[in-house]
Amino acid sequence: MKADRKNAIATGICFVAAAATSIIGKLLYAPVLIDPDYLIMGAEYSSQIVWGAVFELILACTAIGTGILMYPYLREFNESLGLGYVIFRSLEVVFILIGTVGVLALLTLSHSYASSVTPDVNSFKTVGTVLKGIHDWTFILGPNFILGVNTFMYSYVFFNSKLLPKPIAMLGMTAAILIFIAALLEMFGVILQVSIAGFLLALPIFAYEMTVAGWLIKKGFNSVAQSS
Repeated sequence: MKADRKNAIATGICFVAAAATSIIGKLLYAPVLIDPDYLIMGAEYSSQIVWGAVFELILACTAIGTGILMYPYLREFNESLGLGYVIFRSLEVVFILIGTVGVLALLTLSHSYASSVTPDVNSFKTVGTVLKGIHDWTFILGPNFILGVNTFMYSYVFFNSKLLPKPIAMLGMTAAILIFIAALLEMFGVILQVSIAGFLLALPIFAYEMTVAGWLIKKGFNSVAQSS
């Protein structure tokens, strides 16, 4: 019981840390991802961008942490979905790391631009556009599309097992479908990645993960469901 309690608290902390570091990392990347003069601003804010990458690495570790910590409980009720959650959670992290490499490559490009005496601006901008595209696509495919898949998996197990209250599990399945839809709409260019529609579709999954985190930290997994 003590081990279960510690695991539940650790899982909740991982969810909170993952959400916090993803937001912080995104904000710290602003000079190269948002600023129109990113070829200049990247070199000027080099340390800030590196810190953004560090927070993204922490995000990757905490995301994997949720998979490792929840797998034993999910496996008890549905081994296939439990394993599927771990695999798709890991795949989500792979996309996050690819996006991080893309941003760091943008930083290298900016330093190269800053050190050039007569840089070919168009060539630098072409490469920069490709690298920014890599980051944007990995964000759509990882923290949106794949996140929707793995969230639906563990929420479905929660719903059937009663490890967490059914209303929370239902919120999770609904949020997973919405973020999945957001990813599809972004992929086909119906909505922009950074838009009000994208924010509204992503908000439920943030609320869900924070609800799960709060419940696990305060009450843990349902011991009755585990023993039945």
